[in-house]
Amino acid sequence: IPMDETLSRVSLDLSNRPYLIWNVNFSAAKITSSQGDFDTELFKEWFQAFAQASGTTLHVENIYGINNHHIIESCFKALARSLRIAVQVDAREKNKVPSTKGEL
Repeated sequence: IPMDETLSRVSLDLSNRPYLIWNVNFSAAKITSSQGDFDTELFKEWFQAFAQASGTTLHVENIYGINNHHIIESCFKALARSLRIAVQVDAREKNKVPSTKGEL
């Protein structure tokens, strides 16, 4: 997912085998917004908790980018798009669950 000067990628498997690969680096310890400061290290913790709670094997990587806000926004948007694709019913097989295991 591109976000201005940033490009991030998320790959996932709804496998009931929770695991996180986090290949995202920030140039600052905090992101500042109108609501205050937010520690950038907490984003990895959020993605880890998501992977554990959902049973998802999750790989998140920022390929390039400068603006920390754009980096994290592109990671969240890439996660959303990957999830949508992972659970989307294949029009060629409308009555089948999109899984080799037969369930999500």
